[in-house]
Amino acid sequence: MIIIIDYGMGNLRSVQKSLERNGFNALISSDPDKVKDAAGLILPGVGAFADAMDNLINSGMAEAIKEFVKTGKPFLGICLGMQLMLTTSEENGWYQGLDLIQGEVLKLPTSVKVPHMGWNTLKLTKEHPLIKGIEDGSYFYFVHSYYVSTANDDDTVALSHYGIDFCALMAKDNIMGVQFHPEKSSLLGQVILKNFGRMV
Repeated sequence: MIIIIDYGMGNLRSVQKSLERNGFNALISSDPDKVKDAAGLILPGVGAFADAMDNLINSGMAEAIKEFVKTGKPFLGICLGMQLMLTTSEENGWYQGLDLIQGEVLKLPTSVKVPHMGWNTLKLTKEHPLIKGIEDGSYFYFVHSYYVSTANDDDTVALSHYGIDFCALMAKDNIMGVQFHPEKSSLLGQVILKNFGRMV
């Protein structure tokens, strides 16, 4: 069973429906105890970093996520969910993240219209099971005002360009994150979620 974490931030149902359409059992849950028994875990999210971290900590979900990651089972963050995996974020001040992958969340440059909203291409920088069947230059759907900068280039699997090159997909061991919304990215988004389901 894949658990989609409900912490009051994000369009969880569309992620669940996408997984179910591809033949995977997916349950939306706000119960940290259920996380322990999950075969795979997804942290989606839309909204502010600080509020999201507060919700995760106060619900006991932050600790449950860290314990889950130690099991080596697949863990995927989507959009804000990906950003929460990093060490720190400068959104509305500096805040601590889950620190699962070292790096920081920074504001997109003022030279471009913020938020970055719409379809954009991926530049693949290395191979990974999550992008099996995805070609370089493929389009995915983004909505974000902040971007991820990983401390270690090896943790970046794909870049996208909007004013600057930024990390659009990251992975380290069993931890993965995508800045775009696979559940809104048509057929190629389905491929990403199907790859995650297969890894689970």
